[in-house]
Amino acid sequence: MKTKIGIIICNRYHTCAGGKCFSAMQNRDGAFSIYKKEGELELVGYTTCGGCPGGNIEYAPEEMKKNGVQVIHLATGLVVGYPPCNNISHFKKYIKERYKIEVIVGTHPIPQKYYDVHTKLGTWNSPKWKKLIQPTLSDEKTRLAYN
Repeated sequence: MKTKIGIIICNRYHTCAGGKCFSAMQNRDGAFSIYKKEGELELVGYTTCGGCPGGNIEYAPEEMKKNGVQVIHLATGLVVGYPPCNNISHFKKYIKERYKIEVIVGTHPIPQKYYDVHTKLGTWNSPKWKKLIQPTLSDEKTRLAYN
């Protein structure tokens, strides 16, 4: 069975070529670990949020839906950048409500260097953030592989 995926990245990383996201998608690492290894994943959309406060969130999912998207992943960069995206929960809620598309927070595993700094800063200590980072947390060995 094929699952059609869309990825929305943080605009501050607008020049990102998607290497870590695509690798994680292929290897079923991080937030892509929810998909069966034998199932096919097809990327049908890749764009930025449009910059703060996320104006592209209003329109990009519609284009992705025209391409058959079934799940939109809000990229790990929205979580690990400093500061993390304050609008990520709003993005998730809006896309689900407006477009009836499943939304997953995260793509590739959190790289260890980001895990270390955010742990020291206490960025993800709240219950909200602990839940948001869960799909991309992974183990230390995997986090190091994505440094």
